[in-house]
Amino acid sequence: MDTALVTAQRHLFSLGITGWQDAIVGSYAGSDDQLPTYISAARAGRLKARVVGALWWDRTRGADQIASLIERRAMAEGLDRFSAGSVKIMQDGITENFTAAVLEPYCLCGGTGLSYIDPGKLREYVAELDANGFQVHFHAIGERAVREALDSFEGTSPDNRHHIAHLQIIEPSDVPRFAALGVTANLQPLWATHHAQMDELTLPYLGEERSAWQYPFADLERSGARFCAGSDWPVSNADPIQGMHVAVNRTEPGGSVHAGYPTAGIPFLPGQRLSLTTAMTAYTAGSAWINRSPAGVIEQGRPADLVVLDRDPFGLPEAEIWTAKVRLTFVDGEAVYQR
Repeated sequence: MDTALVTAQRHLFSLGITGWQDAIVGSYAGSDDQLPTYISAARAGRLKARVVGALWWDRTRGADQIASLIERRAMAEGLDRFSAGSVKIMQDGITENFTAAVLEPYCLCGGTGLSYIDPGKLREYVAELDANGFQVHFHAIGERAVREALDSFEGTSPDNRHHIAHLQIIEPSDVPRFAALGVTANLQPLWATHHAQMDELTLPYLGEERSAWQYPFADLERSGARFCAGSDWPVSNADPIQGMHVAVNRTEPGGSVHAGYPTAGIPFLPGQRLSLTTAMTAYTAGSAWINRSPAGVIEQGRPADLVVLDRDPFGLPEAEIWTAKVRLTFVDGEAVYQR
């Protein structure tokens, strides 16, 4: 586990990532609990990145686990590079196997997916987590899961910086609720393209109207939502530049394994594009804010967590943003990667 963490950190530094939120810290799917590894690495100075551990919510249990989450959070108190003040709740599955929670049945096959936690109980759990100062980090893919997560945040404190990740489908009336509730939209832009999973396993089963609700980044921006952005790595590529490319173009990056797919060059819902400034801010200042990191902005008094690219992405044609590569990565002024 120690070797895996150091290896992962080295890889992420090579992509210009100086900090992250680990979305599953706990025993899950046969994996050992990573909390002791993070704590020992932070104490020994091996963990140089700024990391927040999202403690895994066991959906087979209820509020009885909150006391142990409080104890686990306390184990990381006082560490410079690691904290554990977030709790990850996975509310539904994914569209490709019809486990994403949707409001109307899937086309062709029926069914409305899974809500892993009863929505009524979910509100109780989130209210108690919020009262104990935890940030709640939701996995929500389908529009019903997004609505259930938003409903659970009614009455919670924006100071805890709650966020919902993935947000593949949002029913349009729920878009303004992010800003109204002070909930951050945690984007994984890399997925918002035409590729085999989207064209063959998603669009035919969502139907035309619901397909148009996918990854509504521009609608969220217009409604005043706050953004952060990430990758869900190792599920998909961790490279922020590739994600920024898709946020701006809504097409596959030229270096992607999907780039040869027949419709890869056709923009996916192009009206939902973001500017490069907005996308880059989500990956930098936005993600630093969600993690309560002092970095993420270049100004006097901030830590020098900096990345040097081999070219200026703002000077490139938008279709070539993906070609920019990291040359140097610094954390607190220390060079942690050099190409």
